[in-house]
Amino acid sequence: MAFLSRSREVGPLDGVDLLLADLDGVVYAGAGALPHAIESLNKAAEGRALGYVTNNAARTDASVAAHLGELGLSVRPHDVVTSPQAASRLLQTMVAPGSTVLVVGGEGLVAELERAGFVVTRTADDGPAAVVQGFAPEVNWLQLAEAAYALKTPPEEGGIPWIATNNDWTIPQSRGLAPGNGTLVSAVHTAVGRLATVAGKPETPIFEEAVARFGASSPLFIGDRLDTDIKGANAAGIPSALVLTGVDRPKHVLAADPVSRPTYILSDLRELHEPYPEARTKRDGTVTVRDAAVRIEGYRVVPVSRGTRQIDLLRAASKAIWDSGRAIYGFDVDESLYADPFHRP
Repeated sequence: MAFLSRSREVGPLDGVDLLLADLDGVVYAGAGALPHAIESLNKAAEGRALGYVTNNAARTDASVAAHLGELGLSVRPHDVVTSPQAASRLLQTMVAPGSTVLVVGGEGLVAELERAGFVVTRTADDGPAAVVQGFAPEVNWLQLAEAAYALKTPPEEGGIPWIATNNDWTIPQSRGLAPGNGTLVSAVHTAVGRLATVAGKPETPIFEEAVARFGASSPLFIGDRLDTDIKGANAAGIPSALVLTGVDRPKHVLAADPVSRPTYILSDLRELHEPYPEARTKRDGTVTVRDAAVRIEGYRVVPVSRGTRQIDLLRAASKAIWDSGRAIYGFDVDESLYADPFHRP
């Protein structure tokens, strides 16, 4: 799908009829809300639809909606698009209706597959037609081993399909970053020597389902990860905003490859409601954002003016590096350009 590019000198939400938000690292870290997230999202919902797209497969859409309600948001289960839902839709294209499926994961994944008419098992001895793997805190070695047993036959020799709800390496928690589903999928991959088909972000079906569910024509997606949230939104043709309250940090922004670069870079969700400053490039190559300025001098990326806001310095540095067409490892980047005073999990 393709959407019109957003004009500069306007707020990120101007002209947007649907705001889609990731959850972990955007709305909350662990059970608690991130600073400024709830009031900013409630304000955003006053003029447009608001939906949530999550790779977390541990909970049902209803339980996610209930949690968000406890944090102060008005959310229906219909407003939550999950990676188990994407995995279920993908599975329906790969195996017969009513097939037995070995599940590695929790209630959210089990509920979606049973809703679609599949029979869930936890053992390879039941001869499953596929393996579907998603994150849940209770996933253990026994479940990973059962997946490996079921997947021991390679696909080219008639082996069964293997779907991962997502491949996120980490999950933001209140105490820091914890291993995510990608870490657990990698454990099975190491044992069986094959790759899973990924249903959630950064693959496009989960984004397309979200846009179609709300009937949107001008969506914006906001996330905290370049490799899943932003890359996936870009692949789906949806403008994106990276918020620095989750996994990826300023140094990751500067190093972002072309397919993972956001339309907007935000300190926190309050900046959804602020005018987004234009990055201007002068004749000598200096990039300015408000009173921050950055220039590339040979192989060095240096601040000309640090300005009053660190976020504007990061925006200017990103513009300079991205427009150079050169990879980040070819530069000596001044440390002030990736200073990180922003909230992190």
